[in-house]
Amino acid sequence: MRRMILTAVALLGLAGGLARAADDDPTGPQPKLTTEQLTIISDDNKQHVFTVELAQTEQQQDTGLMFRTVVPADTGMLFPWPQPQVSQMWMKNTIAPLDMVFIGPDHKIAAIADNTVPYSLRAIASGVPVIATLELQAGITAAEDINVGDKVVAAQLGGS
Repeated sequence: MRRMILTAVALLGLAGGLARAADDDPTGPQPKLTTEQLTIISDDNKQHVFTVELAQTEQQQDTGLMFRTVVPADTGMLFPWPQPQVSQMWMKNTIAPLDMVFIGPDHKIAAIADNTVPYSLRAIASGVPVIATLELQAGITAAEDINVGDKVVAAQLGGS
């Protein structure tokens, strides 16, 4: 009986490990995440308002916008980091091209990687420590004249 219990426990542990491994390599888009409003304020005080999904857990951040076929112009995904860090992103399994906006500790845009290449495994880095990365529809930063130095306001970033 004890041997059967130990075997059952071992099999459950193995199954749990396999389930976690499967989650680590997603095969489809994650469900829509919690959203909040994020505003980018340009130098000329023009406000660009987006509804962004919040990628808060490691798994949510690892999956990001993978397998999403379209990112509407007024939406995106925000990746808040626990402390300022050089952000390293990639486009693995990401079908839609993106603009990546790197937000500095001063809540200003520190860098922008525009029109990133779908499916690319090339690292896309902020180059400087940032508190968050924002992924938007490709081309939106150029179309809306969003630039390095513009201010980003979102509750997730402290609201200021």
